[in-house]
Amino acid sequence: MRNILFICSKNQWRSPTAENIWRKHPDLNVRSAGTNTKARKTVSSTDITWADIIFVMEEKHKNRLKADFSRMLTHKTIHVLDIPDEYQYMDSDLIDELESSVGSILGL
Repeated sequence: MRNILFICSKNQWRSPTAENIWRKHPDLNVRSAGTNTKARKTVSSTDITWADIIFVMEEKHKNRLKADFSRMLTHKTIHVLDIPDEYQYMDSDLIDELESSVGSILGL
């Protein structure tokens, strides 16, 4: 089992959609969080420690993680998906993009 963490800003649309899509996969444990202090669930050091692979929606999320958790990220893989904040939760185009990009990176 691989532990996969999905990160966006407010943990409202993109990262919860990714979590919902991938949570049923038998080889993955998934979580989602946001970098913003007003996020539905704000990313914590526990989340970073738990994760084997981290997917962020934008480069700014990776930069925020590096600023907040620099030492903890030394041996972590972070993938930037380049998915802009222009989708609603479970938007069909967002689902297609997440299935394609994450599936390709994970080899699923």
